[in-house]
Amino acid sequence: MSARKKADLLRGSVTARVTGKDTEGFLNRCAEKGVPFWDVERPEGHALCLRGRWRDRRRFRELAAESGCEWEELRQSGLPPFLLRFRRRYGLLAGLFLCLLAVSFLSKFILVVEVEGNERVPTAVILTELRRQGLKPGAYGPSFEEREVANRALLELPDVAWMAVNLHGIRAQVVVRERVREPAEEDAAPGGDIVARAPGIVTHIENWSGDKAVAQGATVLPGDVLIRGSLELPLAPYSQKPVRTVPVRAKGLVEGRTWRTLSASVPLTGAVKTATGDEKTLWSLAFLGQRVNFFQKGRIPFDRYDKIAKTWNLTLPGGKVLPIALRRETLRSYELTDADLDRDAAQAMLEETLLLRLEALLGENGVEVSHHFSALEEDGVLTVTLTAECEEELGRSIPAP
Repeated sequence: MSARKKADLLRGSVTARVTGKDTEGFLNRCAEKGVPFWDVERPEGHALCLRGRWRDRRRFRELAAESGCEWEELRQSGLPPFLLRFRRRYGLLAGLFLCLLAVSFLSKFILVVEVEGNERVPTAVILTELRRQGLKPGAYGPSFEEREVANRALLELPDVAWMAVNLHGIRAQVVVRERVREPAEEDAAPGGDIVARAPGIVTHIENWSGDKAVAQGATVLPGDVLIRGSLELPLAPYSQKPVRTVPVRAKGLVEGRTWRTLSASVPLTGAVKTATGDEKTLWSLAFLGQRVNFFQKGRIPFDRYDKIAKTWNLTLPGGKVLPIALRRETLRSYELTDADLDRDAAQAMLEETLLLRLEALLGENGVEVSHHFSALEEDGVLTVTLTAECEEELGRSIPAP
C-alpha cells in the first residue's frame, strides 16, 4: 500500500461531483484557499469529479457555492467516516474500544506454548516443568527471562540435553534436543547361569556361551540350571591334567512346553447405580490460568453423583488454542441398589481377563497351544480357572553368586 493510500485511509477522503458553468473557477478558488484536491476527472462538459480530504468537505461546499456550482458527494471512505457511523451506537463503540484494549493488553502476555523436537520425552512432562518455572499461558512476556527459565528446566529434565525458548508475540516456541541414550552395559560379573523361570519340558536348547546342564526332553522346575555359566577347556590327547573350567556368562536359547494355571473371582451380587433424575449444571470460565465460577460456592445437594464436564476452548484459525475456555459441569444424582449380576456375562468377563493375563505372562515369544476354563460358584462368588498349555522361552539369566 502506497503512502498516499495509507494517509487517505487514516484521515479519510471524499469523492464528489461538481457541476456548473464555472468549474474552473471552483478549482482556482480551492488552490487560492489552500484546500488540496486530487484525481480530477471531467466526465462531461460542465461537470468534473475530484477527491479531497474528508475534513474539508464543508469548505468544498462553500467554495462551490461561491463559484455558482453544485457540490454532490458520491462516496466517503477512510477511518473517520467509518467511525462516525457508530456515533449513536454506544454499545458497538464500547465493544470496539474493548476489543482494541484487549488486543493491546493480551499482546503483552504469552497465550500459546509450543514444544518442538521431542520424541521420547512426553510433551506434557516438558510443559509441566516449564509451568513450574513460570512459562505458562498468562505469563507476562516483557519481563520473561527465556534463557534463565530454559536453564532451570534443563536441570529437572535429565533426558533433555538442550533447550531454547523463543518468544514470538503471544506464542512461546520451546525447542528441545533429547539426550542420546548410552547403550546398556552388561553386568560386569564374570559369570552367571540361565535357570528355568517356570516348570516345563525342554523342547529345544542352544548354548551360545556356557555348557548345557539339561538335555532336550528333560523336565525342569523353577530355578533349575539350564545352561551353566562355566566353560570346559579342551585338553590335549592322553593328557593327565585335570579338566579346567573358566567362568563365563551363560547365553543361549531354551524353549519348552509349559502348563499355566490362572484364577480370578468376582461376586455375583453388587451395587449398581440408579439415576434419580436430579441434576445441577455449573458454569465457569478459565482465563490466563485463572478460573472464574459463575455459581455460588456451597454444598452440593447430592450425596452421590456423576460429574460430566465439557470444555469449549477459544481456538484461532490454524488450530492454535488460546488460554480462554468455557467449562460446563453437569452433576447427575444417583443411588446405589443391590442387584444380581448375570452369571454368563460375569464368566465371560473373567475369561477375557485371564486370557489377557496369560498373554502378558507369555510375552512376545510365547505361544498358547490350547486352553480350557472351569468355573465354580461358592458363597455368591464366581471363580474361573484357566489351564493353558503353552510354548515359551524357559530360561532367565541370573548373575553368579
